[in-house]
Amino acid sequence: MTQRKSEISKGIDYSLIIIYLILLTIGLLAIFAVTYKDGDPVLQSFLGYKTDYSKQFYYACVAMALGLFILLTDSKFFPATANLWYAGGILLLLLVFPFHSSVKGTESIIRIGGFQFQPAEFCKITVALALAKYLSLPEMDFSRPKSQLIAAGLTLAPAVLTILQKETGLALVFFAFFLVMFREGLPPMYIIIGFAAAALVVATLLLDKDLLAIILAVIIGIVVLLNQRQIKRDKGVLVKILLIGLLCIGVQRFGVPFLFTHVFEKHQVERIFSTIGRDIPEEYIKGEVKVDAKTGKQKNTADYNVKQSKIAIGSGGLVGKGLLSGTQTRYGFVPEQRTDFIFDTIGEGFGFAGSVVLLGLYLLLLFRIVTIAERQRSVFSRCYAYGVASVFFFHIAINLGMTIGLAPVIGIPLPLISYGGTSLLTFSIMLFILIRLDADRQMVLR
Repeated sequence: MTQRKSEISKGIDYSLIIIYLILLTIGLLAIFAVTYKDGDPVLQSFLGYKTDYSKQFYYACVAMALGLFILLTDSKFFPATANLWYAGGILLLLLVFPFHSSVKGTESIIRIGGFQFQPAEFCKITVALALAKYLSLPEMDFSRPKSQLIAAGLTLAPAVLTILQKETGLALVFFAFFLVMFREGLPPMYIIIGFAAAALVVATLLLDKDLLAIILAVIIGIVVLLNQRQIKRDKGVLVKILLIGLLCIGVQRFGVPFLFTHVFEKHQVERIFSTIGRDIPEEYIKGEVKVDAKTGKQKNTADYNVKQSKIAIGSGGLVGKGLLSGTQTRYGFVPEQRTDFIFDTIGEGFGFAGSVVLLGLYLLLLFRIVTIAERQRSVFSRCYAYGVASVFFFHIAINLGMTIGLAPVIGIPLPLISYGGTSLLTFSIMLFILIRLDADRQMVLR
């Protein structure tokens, strides 16, 4: 028995487990602070499985039990079954279409009795495993476009299915896996193209379309002038520049309008324009838009949500009002308080100091995961570790950005803090698989 215990604990990175447990505790306290009703017996309500914090407590117990089970599993199991898990994840996403339940505008949830399950959340694990498996193939040459396209396809297939289930925010998480590909040699040009495309979309929303078209035409002209020598030697350069220019104008004229009128839902359009501080243009309006009788400007519910979030965080001051003393978060002024805006509870209850501590814990978590990734001998383990780091980073950055108005409100939970069984289990499983792989870091897994 002692020898078996020694084998389990050998090589385990306990610092990662400690950070995990601290974040789990903070999450439970935050959910408790939001949903606890004065006068309720604390112990009984925690064990009764009737309150949100009680349910989250049991989810945490299940998560830790699964974590222990994963630590008892042979590390070779994960690369050996990675493709099977990916296929299972895709199958679950497909089963959502005939068996889904509509919850708050999304059609990505399967309900079984009183239990809700969101396959798209689970697919973050399967994509991380499958991508790591593909990138660690012995014959892999990731400099070839074919290999890059296959890796992108593995990542984007679940994203497309998730978008079709009206869960655009969660679908964006899968783009985080491109960070893994960059670590493994994807050319930096793709990053430049990605940022340029994002800048073009933002410019399309902010500027008059005719003015932007003129600006793009001027930029194309300048690029042609700067590359005259190359154009004289090779006329193909001019053709490429003109094609890229036409593509940019096409995205501005047709791509962005199509995205906002046929892909995004009404509330998503409202949230995006709320973030950039602009009224929704007529061509992007879906359904009825409320107008403020006093100002004559559009009313935007997303703008209200973020304003309340900022008020809650700002009211916490330097050290906060205390766990159960927050007025904004305790009395329902902030919407989706236990999920999307759970950070407000920490900001109001523990102030700037508490927010810095939480942010420091997340930075420490990310630092440990990247450190673990770089010490792996196995390409599979390294790629998987970077996959975990990418998903955690995306969730943390977007969620905190949402609460202070720097990012659109797209329904991204704060890892290990926000309420939700599927989310908590997903992050926990991802982290414990990494801990298990790291424990056998001297092995070369394929």
